[in-house]
Amino acid sequence: MSPAAQVTLTTRRSARFVAWTRAWRAGLVSFDEILDDLTAEEEQHVRDLPGQWREEVELREALPALAKLHPDEIRLVLPAPGDPRGLPGPGPFTSHALVNGEGVIASRLGLVPETRQHTSGSGVTFTTVLWRAFELPEVPNGVLPGVREADGALSLALTETTTRLVRLDVAQWRPELAGALQALRKPDAETDLPPGYDPRARRLYARACVLDRVLTLAGQAAPGGALNSFEAQQRDEALRPLAGACRAALMAACNAPFEG
Repeated sequence: MSPAAQVTLTTRRSARFVAWTRAWRAGLVSFDEILDDLTAEEEQHVRDLPGQWREEVELREALPALAKLHPDEIRLVLPAPGDPRGLPGPGPFTSHALVNGEGVIASRLGLVPETRQHTSGSGVTFTTVLWRAFELPEVPNGVLPGVREADGALSLALTETTTRLVRLDVAQWRPELAGALQALRKPDAETDLPPGYDPRARRLYARACVLDRVLTLAGQAAPGGALNSFEAQQRDEALRPLAGACRAALMAACNAPFEG
């Protein structure tokens, strides 16, 4: 397997959820189309949804709760420790979104995805997604960067981080990461947005999705213990600004206004 091919992590679930749900609310995709996209690979349920008498329901039964929302009321948040952009004040939703690194704000409803591992009787392991729902006391008013601003910041952060990684000789302790960085210009079908988004938002989303996978790979332990604690610290310091720019780019792309 080539180094670039090893970047097989999937796009963030909240990003896909926001993009397709917004397109549905704009009347650009059907209800069945959004379900097909979101549940093609994983079974998905929602827990603690307000107004539901059952504790847990299938995603198909939960989505109608968003049927009256305007697309701009549905937003992606990708918080990290020290970077709570887009989140409301302290509360259960904010805590869960920070722990999981992602979430969806739909007016006064917050959703956070969690994965559950299952093993079938034949020994096959598979993953399902549980979206935890939280009522928000008010609609958050967080100001997030636009597509143009986020695109420029991502380009600058990528250039600076690549320079630092070269100085750290990343290829010596993580050769597949050097190859994976070359995959940034090769987005796949999963990195495309649904109808309604303009070309610049689409390009930014595709680029940020692939980079997000590379950053996840970079954060994993180097094979064979090739990375000591000092090198790990240097790696983390080099990647932190790029990770922040990548999260901002994904939020800007997914939350971008639709074409007129």
